[in-house]
Amino acid sequence: MAPVRIVDVGYVPAPAAAAPPGPIKLNAMEAQWVVAPVLQHLLLFEGDQLPPFDDVVRSLKSSLAATLATHAPLAGKLHHLAESGEVAIRCSAADEGVRFVVAETDADARRLACDEDHDVLTFVGLVPEVDMYRLPAPLLAVQATRLGGGGGVALGLTVHHAVADGRSLWRFVEAWAAACRGDAPPEPPPCFDRSRVGLPGGEELARSVVRKYMPDLPVVRSREHSTGFVHISPIRVLISLHLIFCCHHQVPMPAILQQDRLRFTRRTFTLDAPRIARLKQRIVRLGEAHGAPLRRPPSSFVAVVSLAWTCAVRCRSFPADDNVFLFFLADARDRLDPPAGADYFGTCLTGCLVKLPARELRAERALAAAAAAVQDAIREMAEDPLGSSPGWEFLKLAGDRTVPIDRVVNVSGSAGFMAYEVADFGWGRPRRTENVRMNHDGQVALVRARDGGGVQVAVSMLQRAHVDAFKSELLKLLGSDE
Repeated sequence: MAPVRIVDVGYVPAPAAAAPPGPIKLNAMEAQWVVAPVLQHLLLFEGDQLPPFDDVVRSLKSSLAATLATHAPLAGKLHHLAESGEVAIRCSAADEGVRFVVAETDADARRLACDEDHDVLTFVGLVPEVDMYRLPAPLLAVQATRLGGGGGVALGLTVHHAVADGRSLWRFVEAWAAACRGDAPPEPPPCFDRSRVGLPGGEELARSVVRKYMPDLPVVRSREHSTGFVHISPIRVLISLHLIFCCHHQVPMPAILQQDRLRFTRRTFTLDAPRIARLKQRIVRLGEAHGAPLRRPPSSFVAVVSLAWTCAVRCRSFPADDNVFLFFLADARDRLDPPAGADYFGTCLTGCLVKLPARELRAERALAAAAAAVQDAIREMAEDPLGSSPGWEFLKLAGDRTVPIDRVVNVSGSAGFMAYEVADFGWGRPRRTENVRMNHDGQVALVRARDGGGVQVAVSMLQRAHVDAFKSELLKLLGSDE
């Protein structure tokens, strides 16, 4: 690992006139993410089209300032409103703004951008570290790093998950990149109106979530357990921590597990559009051949997730009759009644938990069985996006001891996130983009592939042998001899 040296730290404020008139109170769906706050992504650029690094930094800062005119809340902080027991975004002209870190490293740009395996330690150093475990907490920080090995730039983003999910994050990147290119901002502009999400119970439900999961605000985590424990009994701490990992990868590991965290092997695979089309066809044929045809042809998401789940189960040893699980989060904006709208900027997610006996994912029709189960979970969620299990309150899985953490494959992201297409800041699409916080043994992260037609699949496992076996199973199920 090449060290990352901090060269400068500054702030980019939002225009004073853009600040919202009052606090933006988090709804219950968002409030639970205060205990799992860190969303981090890395964009790697390299090639002859890159301007000089100092010019890149100036362009990024000026365009970020312009983008904050429509995204001003991101320049604010998350506050605990002690008088009401709520958590809210506050943004004013007195705030410093978005922290902007400038750094440099001798790490080779081409290797970081092209290697199948992640350089985990270097990737972590290329995103800004932000303390989000005590309120007031910042909502956004960025880091631009000059890379070695012939030149390159890393752009790292740290966003508070209580105010932005993946869809919101990439919409912000799209607006920032457009400003950097000198283009008009994407339409429609973002909407921060939390009344768009109509949860039963309204503000009282949000307050109850805060009381339930964050009883010691403004401290989200205790000082003695700043690496990730919540204020509950020791046994429940471990259950809650690990099941939160299963639901989403954002909660830091406790100190006793830090060594394992650094040992995670993360690897990225790209499935192009023809391979995905063949995978879909194979799933349909398997269902028909075994007398259990799918209700509808699988989407790219269903096909890729079914493949990843099958590979992740086959590369590890589970008793044949034991259940194995798949957890993923779905965008609920268009599924609410009334819909929140595509322009809603926030965290609007509901959870889906799928289970099958391990033997079904080792059988010949595994892909079809997995796809059918995933489709059923999506259908149930679409019919009742707020009340389905686990639904919007993913933290309640902390009390479900029937879901062992070592049998959960956790999927984050979406095949629909056009991370490469929207992130052209004027010097071409990123060579690589990655989710940096993949700290669960059995984590899968998805984005649309760089070519715009395929899907990028990143996997994280504790044992390198399991990742090797995952790749072997993946190529076999795709019918590849590579």
